[in-house]
Amino acid sequence: MRIILSSIALLAAGLATAQTQKDTLKPKEKEIEAVALVVRKPTVESKVDRTVFNVANSSILAGNTTWDVLRMTPLVSIDNNDAIKAEGESVTVYINDRKSVFTGKELKEYLATIPADNLMKIEVITSPSSRYESAGSVINIVLKKRDDEGIKGSITLNNRQNTKNSQYTNANLNYHRKKFTQTLVGSYSDNTWVQRNSITNTLYENNDITNINSYSQQRYRSPSLSSTSEYELNEKNNIGVILEYYQSRSFSDSQADAVNFANDLFKYSYAQTQNSSGLGRTLGTNIFYKYYDKEKNRILDVNLGTNYDGQRDDSYFLKNFSNNPLPNEIGILTDTQARNYYVKVDYTQPLGKSGGTIEVGGKMNFNNNSIPNNLYGNQLSGLSQNDIFHYEDNINSLYANYSKTFFKKLETRIGIRYESTSFKIRQDVAGTSRKDGYGAFLPNLLLKYSFSEKLDVSLTYNRNLWRPWYAEFNPFLLPNTDGIYTRGSIDLEPNPSDRLYLKMGLFKKYFLSARYMFTDQDYWTTFVNENGKTISQEANFFGKVKKYYLFANTNQTFLKNKLTVNAGFGWYYIDNSDFNAKNDLKSRDYISYWGGSTNISYTNLFNKNINLSAWVEINNQNNGNSIANNTNVFHNISVTKIFPKTQMEVSLQLMNIFQRPNFDATTYSAQGTFRNASRSDWHGFSLTFVKRFGNQKVKDNTKTDVEKDGGGK
Repeated sequence: MRIILSSIALLAAGLATAQTQKDTLKPKEKEIEAVALVVRKPTVESKVDRTVFNVANSSILAGNTTWDVLRMTPLVSIDNNDAIKAEGESVTVYINDRKSVFTGKELKEYLATIPADNLMKIEVITSPSSRYESAGSVINIVLKKRDDEGIKGSITLNNRQNTKNSQYTNANLNYHRKKFTQTLVGSYSDNTWVQRNSITNTLYENNDITNINSYSQQRYRSPSLSSTSEYELNEKNNIGVILEYYQSRSFSDSQADAVNFANDLFKYSYAQTQNSSGLGRTLGTNIFYKYYDKEKNRILDVNLGTNYDGQRDDSYFLKNFSNNPLPNEIGILTDTQARNYYVKVDYTQPLGKSGGTIEVGGKMNFNNNSIPNNLYGNQLSGLSQNDIFHYEDNINSLYANYSKTFFKKLETRIGIRYESTSFKIRQDVAGTSRKDGYGAFLPNLLLKYSFSEKLDVSLTYNRNLWRPWYAEFNPFLLPNTDGIYTRGSIDLEPNPSDRLYLKMGLFKKYFLSARYMFTDQDYWTTFVNENGKTISQEANFFGKVKKYYLFANTNQTFLKNKLTVNAGFGWYYIDNSDFNAKNDLKSRDYISYWGGSTNISYTNLFNKNINLSAWVEINNQNNGNSIANNTNVFHNISVTKIFPKTQMEVSLQLMNIFQRPNFDATTYSAQGTFRNASRSDWHGFSLTFVKRFGNQKVKDNTKTDVEKDGGGK
């Protein structure tokens, strides 16, 4: 870590010295004909309810995909299972204010097909208004809109060397003529990911210990295509159609070796190999109508859409035990089908001369999902050979936000959201079923007082509700690549939580914040042992968890705005004492750790169109009953050379070259402890070529809700 921080500090100092010398050597001009002032948004804006990462003109985009930039976004962390979190909490991802159909590894693969060059900004909304669906924090990825006449676009070629080699290419085409705009984005990636895991499972009964070492290699071939057609009926009315298609053909193989002891006596060992192939397809459609009266600040946004997500997989496991001459063979055939239909309406308008603004809306959401599983092989004893899991739900929601500024200094927003959820679950063969429903009121409050232009204080409160993902309900038992079986739980309950956030801004550059969050129940991964099988499953956990968080952030520019530095550092404290006692977990009752990140970018080094950027993050992930055993230090350094006349860019990026990330955590359950150390493949270097054509002028995105210009600038 010391080497990484020292290297980045030397980089910043070297840039400053080099630029100072360069400016000193320039001949002095006797006359100045004109002075042009360029006003740029700070790289990171800290607002009342969100942190905004403005990357549209940042050198950090070069050579990266949207997934890469998301990793480098302040307050965001990504674990070894590719789960995205903000300030350590689960998030819902939106793209241009539209909720993404993807989660987990599928979301990663999809965002990896979107070039970072398309990014306008990333909003980390830690205190979302009632407009957003109840899922804790929200990450909104805002893409660029191009508005100049004619055809323009770019072509990107990327080669990345991790443990294995990966390639990526993208073509971005935009056509604008009078009132019509058409955007087409196509990409293809061929990625290979290697991962090594070291697992130690300890069961309290008989001191049963299993050590597993595994190696897996996964390859993804992923084409994607998206189309956005928008027509301006007049100055106030727009209509459009968005079509998105994503496909991923995957191949993987893994090897796992295990040794088991009980009361320090050897019991058995085994070697397992696994091969699988899969084909996933996602199709999204959205028809929208937007009314926007800029003078009266009235906005009506209507969206009608569908999402389809299908995944077919065929996996084969071969396990050889030391105490059994016959190998165990298990194969899995599955064909997941997820269908989503929705209607969403949002409306915003000022309320007369009162200075207030009202925002109302609602959404009807329908899901119809199924997961058929079929097992084959010679070791199916105790396992269901086939079944079809069905999940259907209907989520209806209504919300209202009221915003008003008093005395020109006190900004307020109060909101309420009501959600009614009904769902049905069933298995065709096992006959297991559940039919349930619930309603929830979710209030939120925002207050900001500006004592002066240099000092403001804000307070926000949110109540959230996190729902289980439909696949987490599926109780069908399946083998996994590391020799452990997995299943869901049909009895999972939603997780409510309350969050209180206090923030102070100084000189519009320094920000101090404190957060308090608590919950009385949650669901997390646990482990059980049944008939000699170690099973990982989701389960309800009851008991109070209290989290405290202090954070300091600053955004600075130097050397005539060429050098930008954003730094943030936080302290976390978690009280799990009640949670551990009620769930019989022999875990740490009190957890304290540090975390933070720094982004450094330098534009136009030596006036030679060379851009440099560096990023470092200190991260320690603790989630419920899973406690981190080490702190990771991530880092990324890149240099980009721009050729203005030919509209070409060449970028070299170095990823975690000083230290590879190692995700190491222990999960506690009433039956024992389960430690998993995963060595990440996010390291190496990449080389990117970008060729642009046409006018690259970009306009500000159309305002879509009252929050966009509010709070804590």
